[in-house]
Amino acid sequence: MPEPVLVSMAAAAAARAVVGLYTLIKAKFADDPDASAVLMAAEGAAEGSPQVRDLADVLEAKQAADPAFGDRLRAEWAAAGQQAETGGVTNQVSGSVGGNVVQARDIGGDITF
Repeated sequence: MPEPVLVSMAAAAAARAVVGLYTLIKAKFADDPDASAVLMAAEGAAEGSPQVRDLADVLEAKQAADPAFGDRLRAEWAAAGQQAETGGVTNQVSGSVGGNVVQARDIGGDITF
């Protein structure tokens, strides 16, 4: 089971939310048709989807086989301002927002605007 940060990275890459991260992963997978197929299958998939989980598994294997890639992956993630600590939450809003936005982790009651 991949560590939570890899799942977050996989979800960000699947959504192309962090362009540099997606580009790095796509370049790493370029000479591996199976890994490229996993990346393509994950594109646009929800964070909790099997496709994103598969992508996280491939990222885990790639960084284990190439620690320098793992270092670049984490550096790109950090440069994008992402942090997903164990038990933590990372929220990101981009684009136009036409209403209220709440970014939270644990909410113990109602939210009213």
